[in-house]
Amino acid sequence: MSFWERVEKRLEKEEKEYETEQLMKEKRSEEYEVLEEVFDRSTLMVIYDFMNAGVIDRIFGVVQSGKEARVYWGKDKNGNELAIKIYLTVSAEFRKGMLKYIEGDPRFKNVKRDTRSLIFTWAQKEFKNLELAMAAGVRVPKPIAVRNNVLIMEFIGKNGVSAPTLKEQPPEDPEHIYRTILVYMKRLYQRAELVHGDLSEYNVMVWNGRPVIIDVSQAVPLSHPLADQLLNRDINNINRFFSRLGVNVLSPNEIYRRITGGK
Repeated sequence: MSFWERVEKRLEKEEKEYETEQLMKEKRSEEYEVLEEVFDRSTLMVIYDFMNAGVIDRIFGVVQSGKEARVYWGKDKNGNELAIKIYLTVSAEFRKGMLKYIEGDPRFKNVKRDTRSLIFTWAQKEFKNLELAMAAGVRVPKPIAVRNNVLIMEFIGKNGVSAPTLKEQPPEDPEHIYRTILVYMKRLYQRAELVHGDLSEYNVMVWNGRPVIIDVSQAVPLSHPLADQLLNRDINNINRFFSRLGVNVLSPNEIYRRITGGK
């Protein structure tokens, strides 16, 4: 690269960073200040690109905060509510936990093992799993866009208030919700060829009387060496929760047979 090409490239970078700062000033709020404090420049640039493209118009408060990611409530230019999930720099423990879901998944066999590459892959994995689940007729948040460590989805809830999880608010009709979840697990397995891998009362919301399955980043294809083990864990988790609510649950073997089609 010549001297002038290097100067040109650096100037373009500085101009883009300046545009980002100006955009943030135009839409200044306490939440933007928090974003600047929490996230690095590359993450802010991704958010800027989404805003510049009209995918995001406004970002408001945090609706979910964890060690691995924060979810912000936002809106697009048409006023539709968004869930903006931003993966954080992860701990060594979480990084190690990621690997068992990524390794063995042929979609990501060439991913690098550095932390940044793993985070970006994790976000891509969740986006692709959401697409597959939605196409299979499973109610999940609609995936909208993903880049690097930023994933944008449909917001499940209204006016910035998230729909409750099963853990937060047991359903009024647990029998119906239980049966629907089993149907979703079957569709996920037979149509999307995926196993959720972490299904429990913490990862199912109820909205408009229907379950919505969330947090699908760890979902694995049926070819994954852990798929069978994870499916059985999902079955046991769901049975355990609903049996406590008085639902006459099916046996794990019967559920497994129905989901897999007798495999």
